[in-house]
Amino acid sequence: MIPSMRSLTAEEYVEAFKSFLDHSTEHQCMDEFNKEQMPDIVAGHRAEHASLLLGDFLAGQDLKMIRILQAVHPGVLIDNEIVEPNPQHVAAYKELVNQAPDLQNVSFIWHQLTSLEYEQQVKEKGTHKKFDFIHMIQMLYRVEDIPNTIKFFHSCLDHHGKLLIIILSDSSGWASLWKKHRDCLPATDSGHYITSSGITEVLQRLGVEHRVYEFPSGWDITECFIEGDAVGGRMMDFLTGTKNFLGTAPPALRRRLQEALCQPECSSTKDGRIIFSNNLSMIVVES
Repeated sequence: MIPSMRSLTAEEYVEAFKSFLDHSTEHQCMDEFNKEQMPDIVAGHRAEHASLLLGDFLAGQDLKMIRILQAVHPGVLIDNEIVEPNPQHVAAYKELVNQAPDLQNVSFIWHQLTSLEYEQQVKEKGTHKKFDFIHMIQMLYRVEDIPNTIKFFHSCLDHHGKLLIIILSDSSGWASLWKKHRDCLPATDSGHYITSSGITEVLQRLGVEHRVYEFPSGWDITECFIEGDAVGGRMMDFLTGTKNFLGTAPPALRRRLQEALCQPECSSTKDGRIIFSNNLSMIVVES
């Protein structure tokens, strides 16, 4: 008997996400943005003190941004708060901090909460702390009310503060997959199918100034088409939000999704490898 399809647990998602990172240029793409744009973005912060609210689980990227801030403003005191509901991600972040003796003049406050829980806590306490820099990297797909979430975190910006939203680009394969081949995705994928244009529409309605930077990124999904390949299986789990998608999905659904992934609007072929477009939009929002 074939087991029924189900969504990934938090622990299973961490494992599937790691397979995605290991085979994509997502972090390299963010590194390029950090190198090219972040110094200018954080240059406007107060020189004596800076407060950051980091709302996602990409600990390595968080620390890179902190180091950029330190380089632009030597000796600056940094209050760094992290909002992340997954205990595994919080533990991994703390371990990275423990292994980073260069992070001087940086304090860390951990909120093991969802963004909504954090918002509710802030409102209940009536302590609306202001931040110089807030980022939401690849996390709005799992937020229930995207417009209100953006509105709340934008309200947390101090004067001359910046909100950085990193989201999939409209030019990505994800955008085409979600728009043209949504019927190939199982109901177990409970995320929001949103790309950069959906975010900029929200920002336009809010009437806030913002800039969009586009960066190319790829994801090698070749193993997703190799029967019985464990890595390919985990990557398909990440793509669909489903545990053991290849082993539990009806054959027709599995076939339709694999065919959709090979479409030219989603992927390209390079040196015999299938590269899914994972292009990112970096949206910088002014206070």
